[in-house]
Amino acid sequence: MSPSNSLSGRVALVTGVSRRIGIGAAVAARLLDDGARVVTTGFEPHDEEMPWETDAGGAAAALEEHPAADRWHALPPADFADPATSDRVVAATIERFGAVDILVANHARSSHQGFAEATVEELDACWAINARSVILLAQSLAERRPPGPGGRLVYFTSGQHIGPMPNEIAYAVSKGALHQMTATLADALIDRGVTVNCINPGPTDTGYAKGRSHEVIARMFPAGRWGRTEDVANLVAWLVSAQGEWMTGQVHVSEGGFRRWARPKVER
Repeated sequence: MSPSNSLSGRVALVTGVSRRIGIGAAVAARLLDDGARVVTTGFEPHDEEMPWETDAGGAAAALEEHPAADRWHALPPADFADPATSDRVVAATIERFGAVDILVANHARSSHQGFAEATVEELDACWAINARSVILLAQSLAERRPPGPGGRLVYFTSGQHIGPMPNEIAYAVSKGALHQMTATLADALIDRGVTVNCINPGPTDTGYAKGRSHEVIARMFPAGRWGRTEDVANLVAWLVSAQGEWMTGQVHVSEGGFRRWARPKVER
């Protein structure tokens, strides 16, 4: 894609960029395409604990082949379990490019504990990383960005408000907090010129489902395919552009008509 320059002169911070196949990398690449200067963070140790494949290059390699890589800077691994991390990454973005206009909080802790298995430690970790950090990022953005139009905060929920997630209770509850805080954060930031939007991207093909499971879920979409990372990036790009300035305080369900209630049986 050739740059549209619609974000020329803008500076974006995108978190959760550690795998080239992931949503964060697609969003960061799209913002570079649109002319922004982009800082990214990632946290590879979490990927190493998960069933999906890790990216050998990690955050430092996610966008190294992008034509506009000279406008991109990768920060060291950022662990949002540490409450100081949120302000640290915002400050580092300003130090690198002199400003921060757009903040896309894509990072998340995945969790696979059901109701009976959920531990205090896992509940606290998901709250801290998935929800608390976003509030702290919003505070840092408000404190460090001069008031004025053009500010954007975008983050992600996970469909837990549409249907149950029985084997991911800590994750679902923390993502539910993000969903519910959207209107309040939007009200808190709008007088500083910052819009706030939350996206539920639906099942997105980032490598976490394989084989038969992948095929079954694809058939649950009217289009016969999973959501793609570029589908998510397209929506983010619009929300952070000048065309999206009137949209704030909303949770956007972008699932391509996903038929979660018509789930076929998965052969094992």
